[in-house]
Amino acid sequence: MPRCFSCGAQLDGRDKPGRADTCCACDADVHCCCNCEFYEPGSYNECREPQAERVLEKNRSNFCDYFAFRQEACISALPGTASKPRSNPLDALFKK
Repeated sequence: MPRCFSCGAQLDGRDKPGRADTCCACDADVHCCCNCEFYEPGSYNECREPQAERVLEKNRSNFCDYFAFRQEACISALPGTASKPRSNPLDALFKK
């Protein structure tokens, strides 16, 4: 079930939301990069779809034809909600 990038609320099960659709819990735009499976902050234009046009405001509604809901919530994009970094077993070897 798709979730809102902003608040984590479950969104209705439609595959392609309309450009004007918003989250019923927080009123955030639904058809935006932050809710898309191709959104990846470290990649070129922050999108893994090479043919997609550049979108500057990732949390705002857009006209991208490649939009597809991401399967997991992306609330980690919000300040203060980032998850802990993974622990590396080799780090224990180098502690004093």
